[in-house]
Amino acid sequence: MKITTAGLPLPKSLWAATAQPAPPTPALQESITTDVAIVGGGFTGLSTALHLAEAGVRACVIEASEPGWGASGCNGGQVNPTLKHDPDDLRRLLGDERGGSLIDAMNGSADVVFGLIERHGIDCQPVRRGWLQVAHSTKAIPGLHARAEQWRRLNVRAEVLDRDEVARRVGTNAFAGGWLDPRAGSVQPLSFTRGLARAALSCGARVHGHTLATSLQRENGRWSLQTAGGPTISAERVLLATNGYTGDLWPHLEQTMLAANSFMVATEPLSGAAAQAILPGRETGSNTQRLLLYFRRDGEGRLLMGGRGHFAEPNGPQDFQHLERSVELLFPQLGRVKYEYRWAGRVAITRDFMPHVHEPAPGLIMALGYNGRGIATATAMGKHLAARMTGSASPFPFPITPIRPIPLHGLQRLYVAAGVTWFSMLDRIA
Repeated sequence: MKITTAGLPLPKSLWAATAQPAPPTPALQESITTDVAIVGGGFTGLSTALHLAEAGVRACVIEASEPGWGASGCNGGQVNPTLKHDPDDLRRLLGDERGGSLIDAMNGSADVVFGLIERHGIDCQPVRRGWLQVAHSTKAIPGLHARAEQWRRLNVRAEVLDRDEVARRVGTNAFAGGWLDPRAGSVQPLSFTRGLARAALSCGARVHGHTLATSLQRENGRWSLQTAGGPTISAERVLLATNGYTGDLWPHLEQTMLAANSFMVATEPLSGAAAQAILPGRETGSNTQRLLLYFRRDGEGRLLMGGRGHFAEPNGPQDFQHLERSVELLFPQLGRVKYEYRWAGRVAITRDFMPHVHEPAPGLIMALGYNGRGIATATAMGKHLAARMTGSASPFPFPITPIRPIPLHGLQRLYVAAGVTWFSMLDRIA
């Protein structure tokens, strides 16, 4: 499946309607030479460019549409400093040294996000009140409490919550308990992405929207990146950071992940006692179901609900009914609510639920596969990628692995559909 986003407008999302203005990122008009060329204007690419520029390295980002067009500008806005795997799992998978390095990087990933926001004055409605992960059944409670305890051993002030405390914090009796990760928070993700672009530009990086990369070749010890409009970029190093919108620029890369749709709805601004009881502390939230739901409030009082959807792009309100039904079931006190926005974006799901970093050739690096945890993970990834490219003595915390395509990847529509059906059944019997 070839994904081409060149020239496409931003989805009609809440974020597109309320974001800070985008900085000028005109299409590349002339061939250039740079130190690092970056394909993909999302969190990974822009964070890498910003950190490179701060280190005095010439970096050029090209984006097929406009920065933030993909998942970076369409996600739920939750800044969660965790992976799908718990700390003990990471040590078992990677060993104590490599696992510990990755745990440390993830532990500080939200700090990277909020540190950039403060340092560069990014206007993106940052809130850092924590993330509530709540259990949809009593069977899930021991696992959540064990997760909290693992982070507590790493000096995170995680809180274990019983049913009553979750009900007070979330505003529903639907959950059996949970835990609070105090490191987490939320942002307006498109404003944050645009703020990263603006900061990168101010530090000397180049950022060009509406510039589609069409081919990548190694020539005379450098990389030559051809664009659809004609100009080429000559670079010592290249980063491919296209995540859920990866195409065929490098052989087999797009076959290493499944591009799954994440759907979101946003209500009209809510008021009254019933609404004020929902997430009164401004935490973000998600549940433990395999087909998870994630939710938060925005600064105007809207309730946002997100979750997985079918593979095809949505074509009407009927495709979001499962999320609107979830709002009704979780928060019946609201009665009938109106929805102002419905939208979707693609997340990259990997087989091992780990972010993937590949270095298949000298001077070429690829980073993708954030499994729904992109704001914190991808932004921190950019910091560490920049350090690796500039020869930092600090160890690179993410595993570097060979490109391993998912077998029969051409059937990914069937994979996603079958997974949704299977996980839905497991959630019902859990």
